[in-house]
Amino acid sequence: MQAFETANMEWTKIGTQIWSAKNLDVDTFRNGDSIPQVTANEEWEKVCLAKQPAWCYYNNDPANDSAYGKLYNWYAVNDPRGLAPSGWHVASNEEWKLLTEFLGGSLVAGKKLKSKQGWERDGNGSNETNFSALPAGERHGDGEFSSLGSLTAWYTSSEHLREYAWEYYMYYFDDHLRTSHIRKNGGFSVRCVRD
Repeated sequence: MQAFETANMEWTKIGTQIWSAKNLDVDTFRNGDSIPQVTANEEWEKVCLAKQPAWCYYNNDPANDSAYGKLYNWYAVNDPRGLAPSGWHVASNEEWKLLTEFLGGSLVAGKKLKSKQGWERDGNGSNETNFSALPAGERHGDGEFSSLGSLTAWYTSSEHLREYAWEYYMYYFDDHLRTSHIRKNGGFSVRCVRD
């Protein structure tokens, strides 16, 4: 498989789907409105309690943007103004399920999605899909950051009950692509699928 770029979006075809080949790194919604950047831990908590959209760099360091993209709360993911660029949408739980099944199931999908370098303790993958997943870490609901180098997690566009959303995530120590539901106040990466 090969990664391509069109309209400022690198992409790769996996099965019948076309996925973004990097984590999203926009700071405006599709209509041009700015998405608030939130750095302070207390402000992150406050914004999420108010169910307002927010993004940040890992550890509030812009140097992390080029490799890892931005981290978003779920209120940015689900905002009606559209987080994904025109022609794209944030991947749903069903689309992640389809990807996982195409790659042979959750126990082996992670290795095919992980980049060939960048994961701690040689937890790298084969990147045969050109998905190029890097361990972008996460931001917790209290605003604290963790797991850069060892974990990557993506919000889906799919809600689970009122306070939770579906996520997909991978650790450095195995090839498993996991899924779970998590509170909407975290900061996670986002991947898009072409419309």
